[in-house]
Amino acid sequence: MKAEEFDGMEFHGRVLTVKLDDGRRMKAKTEKRKNWVDGEDGKDYRSSRHEEREGSTKAFRKVLTSQPENWQAVVSAFERIKKPSRREFGLMVGYYARRGDMHRARQTFESMRARGIDPSTHVYTSLIHAYAVGRDMEEALSCVRKMKEEGIEMSLVTYSIVVGGFAKIGNAEAADCWFKKAKERHTNLNAIIYGNIIYAYCQACNMDRAEALVREMEDEGIDAPLDIYHTMMDGYTMIGNEEKCLIIFKRIKECGFTPSVISYGCLINMYTKIGKVSKAMEVSKMMKSVGIKHNMKTYSMLINGFLKLKDWTNIFAVFEDVVKDGLKPDVVLYNNIIKAFCGMGNMDRAIHMVKEMQKERCRPTSHTFMPIIHGFARAGEMRRALEIFDMMSQGGCIPTVHTFNALVLGLVEKRKMEKAVKILDQMTLAGVSPDEHTYTTIMHGYAALGDTGKAFEYFTKLRNEGLHLDVFTYEALLKACCKSGRMQSALAVTREMNAQKIPRNTFVYNILIDGWARRGDVWEAADLMQQMKQEGLQPDIHTYTSFINACCKAGDMLRATKTMEEMEAAGVKPNVKTYTTLIHGWANASLQEKALSCFEEMKLAGLKPDKAVYHCLMTSLLSRANVAEACIYSGILSLCREMIEFELTVDMGTAVYWSKCLRKIERIGGELTQTLQKTFPPDWNAHHSLEANYESDINDEHSIHGDNDMFLAGVNGGDSDEEDDDHHDSKGFNQRRSLESKLD
Repeated sequence: MKAEEFDGMEFHGRVLTVKLDDGRRMKAKTEKRKNWVDGEDGKDYRSSRHEEREGSTKAFRKVLTSQPENWQAVVSAFERIKKPSRREFGLMVGYYARRGDMHRARQTFESMRARGIDPSTHVYTSLIHAYAVGRDMEEALSCVRKMKEEGIEMSLVTYSIVVGGFAKIGNAEAADCWFKKAKERHTNLNAIIYGNIIYAYCQACNMDRAEALVREMEDEGIDAPLDIYHTMMDGYTMIGNEEKCLIIFKRIKECGFTPSVISYGCLINMYTKIGKVSKAMEVSKMMKSVGIKHNMKTYSMLINGFLKLKDWTNIFAVFEDVVKDGLKPDVVLYNNIIKAFCGMGNMDRAIHMVKEMQKERCRPTSHTFMPIIHGFARAGEMRRALEIFDMMSQGGCIPTVHTFNALVLGLVEKRKMEKAVKILDQMTLAGVSPDEHTYTTIMHGYAALGDTGKAFEYFTKLRNEGLHLDVFTYEALLKACCKSGRMQSALAVTREMNAQKIPRNTFVYNILIDGWARRGDVWEAADLMQQMKQEGLQPDIHTYTSFINACCKAGDMLRATKTMEEMEAAGVKPNVKTYTTLIHGWANASLQEKALSCFEEMKLAGLKPDKAVYHCLMTSLLSRANVAEACIYSGILSLCREMIEFELTVDMGTAVYWSKCLRKIERIGGELTQTLQKTFPPDWNAHHSLEANYESDINDEHSIHGDNDMFLAGVNGGDSDEEDDDHHDSKGFNQRRSLESKLD
């Protein structure tokens, strides 16, 4: 068939046109090929395709440098390059690496290989960087192995990125291993890789090793940049070493550096974390005096410090400074302000702040709504808490497991366990799976109630679902066992912890010591104290208080006194609970003079006695006043005057018992009776008349031990103040109910 017969024929919907080649097409191709080989005027010949590709490549690089935040523009510019070279692919992989988008970085890398372009060290390094930023070090090491298989040597930059990746995930050992490999392979290291390994040890709180690396770097003639000093300051902040942090700050000036906003920010962060917010404010003023303006991070640090102190006035003062400086609040700052409103209990203002965020086009996150949900849950307003979930969905913020956890935590704190458990069903309906924190929070709730069975039930669920078991999970189990007095079960839990290779921390020891203290087993508590010290853990205030409680319950007041001395020698200052426990012990030992002396010592230490201390001491003195010396009378009068001064009143059950003690001391009333009755509740007179009519029906026998336990139930190092108050109130309520039933 001849070619001319194809002319005009239809082929797949198109009409074919046959053109005869007179040789011009092949002649043009030959000429272009010759020009490419020979060049023009000594320069490489540029065809229209080359010029087009060069133009699109320049446009891509321009977008990459001028609009890095606009990923859509960067991707579009890259796609306009018809045949990207290894360099363009490397730039694109590096761009995704900086964004932490390891999946797209890998996709671009594989696309390059599919085109037959072999990766270089630079491209592999960019891909490893992507995995390091994404904290997926297993895949990063997989890329390293692939490099070695292909015979590509790792550069110093590659080693530095691997070391930095392990530093970010807190694996200092692996970081040090790769740092040593870098030293073996490359004789001349730089400040960047040293900065990464120093950061790894600072994050691991191993400041001795970090200091040694700084000295090693200086010995090799490498000048430490300002960033390394900031890393060291941050490390000392993490361990709360104020002195070392200030030394590093002075060193910055001695080395000829001018402290930046980051340098001052490190100091502010350190002071806010150790609770010295007034010092942080001094640093803030110093910073302003040298002409350095605050940024959003430094302002957020100050607000965080005031949040810990619940100093709402200063929080809003700092927020006003942010507005005055013309800074636009970011989501972190808004979240802190919302936390402040929730802490104040002003939930409506917190919701208004969320709407203000949306007006300013600052998108709320799940962390924005968490304190509001938690606040409503604690207040028992479940309907309003669920409304916040709807508000989240409307704002384009999908509720996460952390959001539901905030709701569960609020309910658990109020001991509303039935409602907390029902939230698990709502999570399932929302397609959100409970995590280990959800179950651990519920376990802590049941532990606080002493319900060991329920605590173990949710522990089993957590384990069966394959969730991570950590020390906090076992703490909840131990707390449940110790609170219910099942110490053998607690020991079984500790054995399982050892089998799981989960080390005991200070909190675990505190719970165990408190459990034995409740039983008055001072020998087991002392053995735990010894184990704790052997493992390199320092007892804290709760540890010492629990051990003193064990000594007091065992009646070993000599050991309790020695423990107080040991505690002060170790630099741990006794708190109100410690003194309350010791006073309780002296009262149980019927040594009221010692109890009074301990009370005076507490006040000299600058501590303000609380209601539990006054109740315990007063009950002890009243029970012994009819047989003791005159100093007891003066002590009772002094306590009465202090209680009146602080406007402290007792519950009705306590007032009834104290009045019976008064009758034994002053049959017809007197100065003591008149003074003490000023601490009784307002409706005492009406209640007293009923009691007088039915006095014969009321049992006069009360043990000092029982009454002391009424006022000091739960006073130990492991329980919170809230638990003590709840327990005390319930005791008083039960005693009133008992009295009313007898009167009826």
